[in-house]
Amino acid sequence: MGEYSIVEKADHILTVRINRPDRLNALHPPANAELGEVFDDFAADDDMWVAIITGEGRGFSAGNDLRYQAEGGERVPTPRGFGGLTSRFDMTKPVIAAVNGVAMGGGFEIALACDLIIASENAKFALPEPKVGLAARAGGLNRLPRQIGPKRALGMILTGRHVSPEEGKELGFVNDVVSHDALMNAAMDWAKQICVCAPLSIRASKDVVYKSLDSASLQDAMEGKYDSVKAMVKSEDFIEGPKAFAEKRAPNWQGK
Repeated sequence: MGEYSIVEKADHILTVRINRPDRLNALHPPANAELGEVFDDFAADDDMWVAIITGEGRGFSAGNDLRYQAEGGERVPTPRGFGGLTSRFDMTKPVIAAVNGVAMGGGFEIALACDLIIASENAKFALPEPKVGLAARAGGLNRLPRQIGPKRALGMILTGRHVSPEEGKELGFVNDVVSHDALMNAAMDWAKQICVCAPLSIRASKDVVYKSLDSASLQDAMEGKYDSVKAMVKSEDFIEGPKAFAEKRAPNWQGK
């Protein structure tokens, strides 16, 4: 347990709770730096295959802690961005956002930086920065249009309006909406489904999907060379998967 986060590890799954509930988990530079270290550790830990990030208390994250900023709080370098995730572009392990309440500004940007968003019925999403003279520069202006299209994204960005989890699912940035009490069980179920699959296959799949979005054409994307795919093909699991299938048993993934 850190100063601003609660971290648990079990069954190849890392669970991270942002722990500033007195400020609706609004994040200041020290919290972002701590979360950056948490996800650095996750990326380097071969036994951790999937991460879930959520918020302690009533909110997921209210975004940037403007009060801390206004009070002249200490500036700490945060090269990995909000929640240690928004400026991280080398994470091939999947990360799930379990959004338990408000996800505003930087909080929503953390969720958008994750691969799946599972939302409680109590969730609320918004990029309200223009209402306070700012802009969603931690990836919100870039990720949201890529995920739901520019017109629908601008409908949120230019108004700063609040979006319900049901509308978020209709727009396409939410994967699943569940009752508040069922949120963590639902997120864990998604994580466990991922863990049934070969870890290096999952990482190669995620890596190729995101890099393909940056390719100039479908042909370029399909003919591209991916280090993650090379690692998958050279792995023990690449042999174990077909062998287990032929022997009609569950595979014993090693993640290497």
